[in-house]
Order: sequence, then C-alpha cells, then structure tokens
Amino acid sequence: MDIYKNEKLTDYPHLNLIRARYKDRTGTDKSWLYASRQNAARPDAVVIVPFHQQENKLVIIKEFRVPLDGYQYGFPAGLVDAGETIVQAGRRELYEETGLTVVDVIKQSPAIFSSSGLTDESISLLYVACDGSANTEYNEASELIEVKMLSQEQASDCIRRDNILFDVKTWIILDRFAATGKMV
Repeated sequence: MDIYKNEKLTDYPHLNLIRARYKDRTGTDKSWLYASRQNAARPDAVVIVPFHQQENKLVIIKEFRVPLDGYQYGFPAGLVDAGETIVQAGRRELYEETGLTVVDVIKQSPAIFSSSGLTDESISLLYVACDGSANTEYNEASELIEVKMLSQEQASDCIRRDNILFDVKTWIILDRFAATGKMV
C-alpha cells in the first residue's frame, strides 16, 4: 500500500476527520476516511485499570456516552496532556473521575490501538493499585459517571448481563478477572 496524501477535513482540538488517498496493491487509487487524534506524543490517551486494595475489588465506571445515547461500562480514561507522562495522566484521570488515588503502578502497556479501521487513536493501559473513597465531585460538567467496585463474583455476573454496553477493553479485563480473580 502506498499512502500518497492525507487531507485533514476538520480542525478540532482533540479529534479530526482525515481522508487518506492511497494506491492498493494493484495500483488502483483508493481513499479511506478515519478519525484522528494524532499529535506529536503517543499514546494519545490512558485507560486506567484500578484495583482497590482495601476493598479487594476491581474499579470500573458506568458513564453516559453521547454516541451510544446511553451508559457504557468502562475504565477511567482520558487524554494525555502536553508534557504529561502516562503515569501522571493516569493518576490525574483516576482522581478526577473516581476520587481514588494511585498507590502503586503495577503494569503499563505500550501504545495499543482498539479500532484501527476507524481511528489512529492509541492508548496505554495503566494497571494500578488504588485507595480512597470513591466520589465524582471532580467530574467535568460533560461527565456523568457512577463508580462501581466489583468482586470476582460480581464481575462474573456483570459480564453475563446482556443489557449492559461494555467498552471492549473493559469486557476483556472483566472476563479475565471473573475467571482468575486477577486483572493482569
């Protein structure tokens, strides 16, 4: 494949529409439309997988998502600000969305892509141990979040429900936690 032109169709601060012009393997001209968060830093965002030490539970959030016109179960997440490390962004986002604080960083993934047919957005999974009392007082006005703490048994019950919308990463990690009692 030979991408010979990327045309930015929109100009927004956090997400834009790009039309890529390319030649396929037969030399035929093609175009591909995708959403881009592309900036100089990678990954674009952090997804925090928190385990509450005192409660011995995995922490997830139930958050209203406009594109779904409903609530989705996911993990706290957010964009990495200029000059921030993944760990700094993870600490900030976990606190802002759940009121919980990071006690220990367990594991950090490299940049990973969850929907590369639609977007070039990359994230880093940050597995952490956390502590504190959950609250949503630091949520932005555009965030409608409920913090949930799940035991292994509760995670198993949760993933079996067909009336819950899940973020793909969350479903995979909850499935592992339900089966093994471990998040990593």
